[in-house]
Amino acid sequence: MRKIIALALIVLSVSCQKDETPLNDSGPSDEARTFYLESFNEYNLANQIFQDLVNIKGDIILNAENSLTGKTNTSKIDVSVSIEPSDLETFPKTITVDFGPSGTVGRDGVFRRGVIRIVSTGWFWEQGSVHTTTFSNYFHDNFRVEGTQIVQNFGENENGFIEFDVEVNNGVISHSDGLNITFEEASTRTWIVGSQTPFNIWDDEYIIDAIQSGFFSDGTSYSLTFDEPLHYVLLPRAVRSGIVNLVIGGFTGFEINHNNRTTTILGVTSTF
Repeated sequence: MRKIIALALIVLSVSCQKDETPLNDSGPSDEARTFYLESFNEYNLANQIFQDLVNIKGDIILNAENSLTGKTNTSKIDVSVSIEPSDLETFPKTITVDFGPSGTVGRDGVFRRGVIRIVSTGWFWEQGSVHTTTFSNYFHDNFRVEGTQIVQNFGENENGFIEFDVEVNNGVISHSDGLNITFEEASTRTWIVGSQTPFNIWDDEYIIDAIQSGFFSDGTSYSLTFDEPLHYVLLPRAVRSGIVNLVIGGFTGFEINHNNRTTTILGVTSTF
């Protein structure tokens, strides 16, 4: 899976630090279970925001092309977008979306403020195109987003689906209440539904296979792999299937199973 292999070495290094789980005969204590559930919530938040940014990025770039041809803008982004240079042929382009200091609620119900800036070497659907996103005082529902996200279009795979490489470097999601989670990702994102209607983001579905890692707010490390790739659906927004296997603070025994909607914490399984 291309660049996933490099991050896999990091995951293996972390997961080999400890191979025993802090589990006694009665299972994890209530205190431990609360801690790990909070950790799950932090991870899910960071992953959701950075996955959403890939959707936004594709939407912005596709509709930037659409607007330059004089067609109707169908974006879910309800703010003006600047494109430099403002023609169809010249690349790289810098595409800037400024949600303003007061922010705006998009058609997807997400409150956004600040600036997203994308440097693109080609249009989103072009094989080989690379799209690098940075942020300036950008917030997603009052969570500050930092870091760099790089998406590269690898073209169609053997099944005829467009495949993207996605990296997140130095990602940080923070909040004034003290939340501060770091997030690194190397993933393959396969566009399985919706590529035939590129200006309608709402019918899109993706398969995501990734390795992710980082640190929770308290400094505890985490790393994870997808035992089964995740199937993302944009409307209604959900993960339809997939299994995530986590290592938290060097301990194994953590799973998020979207097939049967369960979480497993050190041998104890519950639904969500």
